[in-house]
Amino acid sequence: MSPPPTDAFQKRKTCLDIYSRCVNSQQALEDILDAHFPYCREWHQELKTLFATYAKAKMEQICLDYDDLLLYCYHMAQVPQIAQQIRDQFDYILVDEYQDTNVLQAGILMGFFPTGKGLTVVGDDAQSIYSFRAANVDNILTFPEQFSPPARVISLTQNYRSHQSILDLSNALLSEGSEGYKVALFSERKSGAKPKLVTVEDDSKQAEYIVETLLAAREQGVELKKQAILFRASHHSDRLELELTRRNIPYVKHGGLKFLEAAHVKDLLSILRWADNPKHKISAFRILKLLPGVGPKIADKVINMLTEKQYVFSELLDFPVPALAKTLFLELIKVVSAIGNNQIGWSDQVNQVINVYKTLLEINYDDHFVRFGDIEQLAQISQQFSSRERFLTELTLDPPQSTGDLSGPPLIDDDFLILSTVHSAKGQEWNNVYVLNVADGNFPNEYAAGDKRSLEEERRLLNVAITRAKNELHLIHPMKYWVPEQQRHGDQHVYGAKSRFLTEGIMQLLETTQFPRRELNEKEKKVATAAITDIKKTVLGIWNE
Repeated sequence: MSPPPTDAFQKRKTCLDIYSRCVNSQQALEDILDAHFPYCREWHQELKTLFATYAKAKMEQICLDYDDLLLYCYHMAQVPQIAQQIRDQFDYILVDEYQDTNVLQAGILMGFFPTGKGLTVVGDDAQSIYSFRAANVDNILTFPEQFSPPARVISLTQNYRSHQSILDLSNALLSEGSEGYKVALFSERKSGAKPKLVTVEDDSKQAEYIVETLLAAREQGVELKKQAILFRASHHSDRLELELTRRNIPYVKHGGLKFLEAAHVKDLLSILRWADNPKHKISAFRILKLLPGVGPKIADKVINMLTEKQYVFSELLDFPVPALAKTLFLELIKVVSAIGNNQIGWSDQVNQVINVYKTLLEINYDDHFVRFGDIEQLAQISQQFSSRERFLTELTLDPPQSTGDLSGPPLIDDDFLILSTVHSAKGQEWNNVYVLNVADGNFPNEYAAGDKRSLEEERRLLNVAITRAKNELHLIHPMKYWVPEQQRHGDQHVYGAKSRFLTEGIMQLLETTQFPRRELNEKEKKVATAAITDIKKTVLGIWNE
């Protein structure tokens, strides 16, 4: 093996992302690194070894991750006898959101139902904006050709949300793309304000334009909560949020930590998983390190002893842990042992775990009083399930979306503005929509610039933003982007190029304006005319050469 690179090895999350994409796309590690993680190429051999060790550890601990659920199901679907048993249970199969499926999911469907009899998939290729688990828009684009005769395509063309001017913009944007079904949408609402492309000087003027416009709309009867600010990345709204706070305008920003990503939720579930499966080393390691005075080495010794004792928890009661941890360790082992042996009924298992974990929560987290709200919620959720196994399975496959946090100051006004990333806005609608930073580098994202398929996904993302609007659409294009980390009065900036999606045909469907509006004085007109003349001479000179 070649000597390891000198740079630090990649983070766990990056390694898991690489592994997940390999599994779900069924592509070789080399191809995944080249296409999506080029900065990890030098770690190719180490990653290969890591993934093999990870797969082996899962087999030894008798556990599956989410990728495995798809992978194992995919291979089951390729076994004729199993596929036939599954097929015999159903007369009709309906799959929703098919545009967001990956290679494995499509393979599962085709394996179980190869003739397509009774099979219907529903989706919109124009809304394929997630690369989550290597989702592949080709699944829906090539679906008809997977069968003989080809599957029937039923296009739904009437839109009940936006008026025709907004739909004309959407139709034109998608028609200029290189892939898709090219479905032209229509609306019975033929009249409506033409979508606006607003040019502003910078981020500050962008915030000023939005605030003035949305307040004016509110005065005309459009509530704040019927208006939304959409952006490509969460940090794009930073300057606007400052202005909203300064103007005392209430708002809600969509997004936040997913429930199962919260450390305290992972802790509690790890206790239950360890009790359910004593071989689950990851859960054991996580929980043991929460005990005072217990580090990785002691945790490893506990796990190794449990293995030697044939995974009988009661054999750990005499293990010599540090004095600080002794009482909590004994309580923990007694609870997981009782749960694992079903000496405690399911209805009381989570409460017993919470009684032990509450002290660990207080020891390990400063904001334990806030986090405990999620723990209480978890206890309530658990009572909806008939068993521990069902609870752990369903919570993993279909978790709550967000976790608790300290609440901000209460809003006296029951009306509030919506701020959201475009990805989070999918499926939503508002009367008036403002899209921030419609410039190259944001729409499309700079990381998509060199890849044709990524550019098409960015096109679809902009289309999703456009079609959230019912009545008014404002696309905002700042001319300057200030360079961060400079002195307070620094003037370093870069200019934002017009989005490549705003072609000549698209521009004809937009009402172009600038903010703030003002006429040039005579001196400015002379300077502008001279600048244009110089540019023409330069261009003609290059052309003649």
